[in-house]
Amino acid sequence: MFTNLPPVTKALLIINGIVFLLQIMLGERAYAIFELWPWVPGGIDALGGGQAFMPWQLLTYGFLHDPSNFAHLLFNMLALLMFGAPLEYTWGQRRFVTYYLVCIAGAGLCQLLVTTWMISQGLPAGRTLGASGGVFGLLLAYGMLFPNQRVMLLIPPIPMKARTLVIIYGAIELLLGFTGLQPGVAHFAHLGGMLFGWLLINYWRGKPPFSRSGSRVRRF
Repeated sequence: MFTNLPPVTKALLIINGIVFLLQIMLGERAYAIFELWPWVPGGIDALGGGQAFMPWQLLTYGFLHDPSNFAHLLFNMLALLMFGAPLEYTWGQRRFVTYYLVCIAGAGLCQLLVTTWMISQGLPAGRTLGASGGVFGLLLAYGMLFPNQRVMLLIPPIPMKARTLVIIYGAIELLLGFTGLQPGVAHFAHLGGMLFGWLLINYWRGKPPFSRSGSRVRRF
């Protein structure tokens, strides 16, 4: 199956795998500058670890995963495989990679705003890493393009329509994000990936809030 994957999806899987191995071999000090750190006025290190926010982190964090949590990488890559391949076949390589990177950056921006606010309130906030923001954006796109496609949850193994899956996951992330019932997970980054994915798809479709009367818009 791997040999039949579209090129961008395959490349993303390979890159994430290679980066994960490099993280294990090199240690966190070698890649900490590529994690997403909270922003503090004046560039002061928020956590005393010698790191601060840098603009490139809005993309680079999405290719890093916690080496002590292989399950995080595994589930993200499974979701990328399940939802990324059909989207790339539908959109083509350029549109697909644009969408994925926008979701990564949008998720990072939302997480940056949340962690920066937490720091300003004297609340603990640390680094963020993982492809989940981009993956949640792919999930949103799959639900919008193939709303009636049947998908199967892994845990628990329940079949449902893709549109229903998107609604359920979005509601759960919103609940967990505001209640703090699952600390240590960037729920607002997940929601940010879905939000920016929704905005980009509506921009491509010429739908609100990007309605363009009289313009030629590619429909999908």
